[in-house]
Amino acid sequence: MYTGLQHAHSYIAFAALILLIVASINALIGMSSNKEFKDGDRKLSLFALIFTHTQLLIGIVLYFVSPLVQSFSVAMKDSTLRLYALEHPLINIIAVVLITIGWSRHKKMTTSKAQFKSIAIMYALGTLLILSRIPWNAWL
Repeated sequence: MYTGLQHAHSYIAFAALILLIVASINALIGMSSNKEFKDGDRKLSLFALIFTHTQLLIGIVLYFVSPLVQSFSVAMKDSTLRLYALEHPLINIIAVVLITIGWSRHKKMTTSKAQFKSIAIMYALGTLLILSRIPWNAWL
């Protein structure tokens, strides 16, 4: 089960990152070109949100069954273990919260430019946070 969760967490991460990057770029283009916020823009942002939340849920389950984070006090002394036990989960939870706020705020906006701006800023910030805490040496 643990190995299957690791693989799912890794593969869904690729899809989530691609969708987040595409949704952020789409929102930046839409905001700067004053185009209308259409159903395709909404669906792209929604799929990025869904994959990000799915990734978070798998990550939370993986966190609690992972042998890497079972001894939390030892993890604080080792930078690799600290990344897995504290930095990666905490920063990614913050990133998912920002992405969710961007999605929620865009629904309350009345103009297309404001909708694109909400998604562009919050999704881009969330993407940058996620990229900053990926364990690259173990992932690629």
